Amino acid sequence: QSISQKYIEAIMTLLSKNGFVNGVHGKGGGYKLNRAPSEYKIGEILRLTEGTLAPVACLECGAEPCSKSSECRTLPMWTELDRRISGYLDSVTIADLMKK
Repeated sequence: QSISQKYIEAIMTLLSKNGFVNGVHGKGGGYKLNRAPSEYKIGEILRLTEGTLAPVACLECGAEPCSKSSECRTLPMWTELDRRISGYLDSVTIADLMKK
């Protein structure tokens, strides 16, 4: 995927610290999944590594309520997009990505 060594190390450290993978140090070391590939939803991995999947700041987890939300004409669109993105990414697993 042409990911830099530094970036992949940061991602793997984060995944290891959060129990997604086990890190093995030393000769022959590396990372191993803790669960079957079919048990890893891409959405949960992206939320961990990216912080949010929300298309706009007002939908981010823990965001302050927007004073304009009651009159915002685009909020329903963004809310539906957020629901669809999360739904789709939570339906895809590592096992799905392993298929040819």
